Amino acid sequence: MNAEIRRSELSDPQILRLISQLDSYQSELYPPESNHLDSPHDLKQAEAFLVGAFIGDHAVGIGAVKLSPSMRYGEIKRVYVEENSRGLGISGQIMGALEAYARDQGCHSLVLETGIFQKSAIRLYERLGYHYRTAFGDYPADDPHSVFMEKNLAESSRELLEA
Repeated sequence: MNAEIRRSELSDPQILRLISQLDSYQSELYPPESNHLDSPHDLKQAEAFLVGAFIGDHAVGIGAVKLSPSMRYGEIKRVYVEENSRGLGISGQIMGALEAYARDQGCHSLVLETGIFQKSAIRLYERLGYHYRTAFGDYPADDPHSVFMEKNLAESSRELLEA
């Protein structure tokens, strides 16, 4: 099922509902020191590009990308699809929109941190061409619950052109 993916605002109550659901979901899976969730305030301060996935008027998913000031890399944040809408390909649509935005802004690569218990998310990122890497930014390198991944957007752009 295709959802409508559109730029969204952090002030939208539906988006805030999904962020709250994600916070609850993450807190059930990981200890507090392993939850690296940017708050809505943090995302706004970073001028993150945020999208919502909508089926009709109902928001069923979210995702964001924070671009570095140099635009050389971006960080994927807050990708989440509510439970009753999982398995429909919506997370792939969200990621496609975030990658397209980053690429259009001249971003060279995307990085992300996810948790070891989120196997479906890891499989999604692998299918999308993300590869494993070491910790980046302020993330602790020794967090046993974290998985770090990266995708080179310049390489994936070449692959698209050659296909």
